[in-house]
Amino acid sequence: MTSFLRSDRSAPVAVWLFAVAALVLAMVVVGGATRLTDSGLSITEWKPVTGALPPMSDQDWAQEFARYKEIPQYQQVNRGMTLAAFQSIYWWEWSHRLLGRLVGAAFALPFAWFLIRRELPRRLIWRCVGLFVLGGLQGAVGWWMVASGLSERVSVAPERLMAHLGLAFALLGGLVWTALEAWSGSPRQTIPGPWTRRAFALIALIYLQILLGALVAGSDAGLVYNDWPLMNGALFPRDYAGDSLWATLAHSQGAVQLHHRLAAYLLVGVGIAVAVGAWRSRYLNDDSRIIALAVAATIGVQAVLGVATLMLGVPVWLGVLHQVFAAVVLSLAVALAWRVRRP
Repeated sequence: MTSFLRSDRSAPVAVWLFAVAALVLAMVVVGGATRLTDSGLSITEWKPVTGALPPMSDQDWAQEFARYKEIPQYQQVNRGMTLAAFQSIYWWEWSHRLLGRLVGAAFALPFAWFLIRRELPRRLIWRCVGLFVLGGLQGAVGWWMVASGLSERVSVAPERLMAHLGLAFALLGGLVWTALEAWSGSPRQTIPGPWTRRAFALIALIYLQILLGALVAGSDAGLVYNDWPLMNGALFPRDYAGDSLWATLAHSQGAVQLHHRLAAYLLVGVGIAVAVGAWRSRYLNDDSRIIALAVAATIGVQAVLGVATLMLGVPVWLGVLHQVFAAVVLSLAVALAWRVRRP
């Protein structure tokens, strides 16, 4: 039995955290498909326990369908939808919620096991508690998001989708960082120099771009201005301004797409600069240089995917792939920030 005091690292704990991170990535994938297929409002109630079971009979399906018919999305967008069509969107949302439950169980049960067996490094205990709380908050925010589309809107509020996706990516980044800490143990020293600040600034920029992408998804802004590099032949979208500053920043399709494009250009430039600087730096080790190059490469791939997704009218598979690469980019940037702090 390993003591907290005798061990500051644990490969089993690291594997567990990486596995949970993979499940969070799966949730991001299914959540993206749920949004792209307009399936997120198909389940109109939040039942954290009993909702784990899908409808089991024709009567159950009829009741679920009847509840869906009461919301604006059915009445204004999907009126006349068949039961079979409803079932196809229901399964996406049910799978997304089921994955959320699995992530909770996959985190909580091993966490308790490692605590009981005293195999969890002491310095990581409260970090793991924080990650568990963040996961629980993610579920609550998910329902808060869904609730925004059940009474007056035909889809969820973009800013609530942004909060929901932002929490998911924050959880993913936290899991990756903590898994790396569990794998390698506490460093003998940390290097808080300029490369640490640069790496964290890169994470912040990537995270901002993810949030801007969530606003694009939430407002269906990828379905308009489907040319590139211009926007319907112009440099600036004609419908940029909304009724207010917030309406412009969060709800104007032209504005949110333009902001996402501009941040992408900035991110590509910064990614290249970081990679070139890392390669030339005398202060970084080879691991840091390789990770920096990987970050820049995946940012480039992500930019190409974004343009292709836009110009092809956001096919589901490409939209999901674009979201997956966002997770890859963020995870690599977290790994870079973690690595440059170590000698």
